[in-house]
Amino acid sequence: VSMENKNNVTEFILHGLTQDKTVAKVCFSLFLVFYATTILGNLLIIIIIKTSEQLNSPMYFFLSYLSFVDISYSTVAAPKLICDLLVEKKTISFVGCIAQLFAGHFFGCTEIFLLTVMAYDRCIAICKPLHYTNTVNKHVCGWLVAASWVGGFVHSVVQTLQTIQLPFCGPNEIDHYCCDVHPLLKLACTDTYIPGVIVAANSGVISLSCFVVLIVSYAVILVSLRRRSSEGRLKALYTCTSHITVVILFFGPCIFIYMRPSTTFPADKMVSVFYTVITPMLNPLIYTLRNEEVKNAMKKLWSRKVKRS
Repeated sequence: VSMENKNNVTEFILHGLTQDKTVAKVCFSLFLVFYATTILGNLLIIIIIKTSEQLNSPMYFFLSYLSFVDISYSTVAAPKLICDLLVEKKTISFVGCIAQLFAGHFFGCTEIFLLTVMAYDRCIAICKPLHYTNTVNKHVCGWLVAASWVGGFVHSVVQTLQTIQLPFCGPNEIDHYCCDVHPLLKLACTDTYIPGVIVAANSGVISLSCFVVLIVSYAVILVSLRRRSSEGRLKALYTCTSHITVVILFFGPCIFIYMRPSTTFPADKMVSVFYTVITPMLNPLIYTLRNEEVKNAMKKLWSRKVKRS
C-alpha cells in the first residue's frame, strides 16, 4: 500500500495472450479444460498416494508434493488468464500484481528444487540400492521437502524486493497475461540494469545449477546401469524416463525466459503458457501413464469405490 502511494501507478493493464476475439474464445475453452485437468489430475495423484499402502516410498512422497505445487503454481496465473480471455479491459491492482509475481516465483522455484530432490532420490535408489533405506529415510525426506519450500521462498523474496523498490510512474501497460519480473522492469521509471542483472542471476543461477545437478545425477545413473542386467537396466530407465520428461518440459522454458538479461521477446507469452498451464497438466498424465504401480493403485482405489457403492 505504501508503494501505491509512492508511485503514480495503482493498477496495471495487461495486454493478455491475444487481441483476436475468435482466438481468445478458442483459448478460453482449451485453457479451461487444461486447468480443470491440472486440478483433477494432480488431486487424484495426491489422493492415490495418501490412501495406497503400496505407494509409500520416498519417490511417491516427493511426487505428492510435486502435485500439490503444480496445483498451486497453475492457480497463480491460469484462472485470471482464462477470465481475461473474455473481457475487453484486463487490469490488475499494484498489490495484486506484486502478489502474483511473488506466488509465481515461490511455487515455480519450489518445483525446481523438488524436481532436483527427486533426481537425487532416483540416483541413490538405483546406484546404491543397499543404502537407500537408510540414506533416504522419512526424516531426510521431510527435510528435503522443507528445504525446497524455504529455497523457493527466499528466491521469491529476492525477486519481489528487487521489483517492489522500483518507481512506476507510467505507462502502466504490461505486454503479458500475468505479472512477471522482466515486463515490470521494462515499465520502471529508472535505470534497471543492476536490478535486471540481480534478477537474471538469481533465477538463472538456480535454474542452470539445478539443471546441471539433474544432468549429472542421470549421467551417474546411466554409468551405474552398465553393470546391471538388461532387465534391471530397462526397469531403471523406465522409472527415470517420466522424471526426465517432466524436467525437460519444465526447465527448457524456464531457462529460455530467465537465463538472459532483462529483455522481453514476443515468444515469451507462449513460452510462459507452456510452463504455467500446460506442464502442470502433463505431469500427472506422464507419471500415471508410465507408472505401473500408480496405475495398479488407481485400479484398487476404483474397485474399492465400486464395492462400496
